Amino acid sequence: MAEERTEGTGAVSHRAHPNWAGLIPDAVQPWQTLSSRVLVEGFRVVLEDRARTATGAEVVYQYRPRGPRAMFVLPVTPAGEAVLIRQYRYPLRATIWEVVAGGVERGEDLLAAAARELAEEVGGVATEWIPLPGFYPQPSISGVVFYSLLALNVTLGETAQEESEVIERVTLPLAEAYRMLEAGEIQDGPSSLTLWHARRHLVERGLL
Repeated sequence: MAEERTEGTGAVSHRAHPNWAGLIPDAVQPWQTLSSRVLVEGFRVVLEDRARTATGAEVVYQYRPRGPRAMFVLPVTPAGEAVLIRQYRYPLRATIWEVVAGGVERGEDLLAAAARELAEEVGGVATEWIPLPGFYPQPSISGVVFYSLLALNVTLGETAQEESEVIERVTLPLAEAYRMLEAGEIQDGPSSLTLWHARRHLVERGLL
């Protein structure tokens, strides 16, 4: 899909994102929903459905429907350096490498969310945004969509991280970031996929 840019501002319409429209449901559904109830309400809704499979068997299936979206941003400075973060993740009890990431609020423009998280986590401001392919991180249990973007000509300033966040901003050569990716040192899945999809654009621009 062609990128939609507003010259002079670097703005990209969120509707230009390859995954904006989402998937089109199959015309013929091999599974039939018999009943559905809400197990968990709130920000992270969890449903429990009773369904009949293609073989006729009845199963109980728990999952998160389409709901809160998240976006992942690879920031690149005018000098051609990647801006990554090292963030403490409580479930892992460890600090891992990641790209800038955050949730998209209900009704919020994707680019606005990306710009907000870029400013908060690394103090960054970008002049150009390139949408990368989006993806469904756990389609077996969730319909949540993740979006990826490449932010170019990023200048860095003061961060505004949340009190609960333990984040270190790290600027490093793009070649080193991709060495880390290929060596398996970047273990966050969405961050790895964002780097992977950004590679073509960086090569085309002579940055990598």
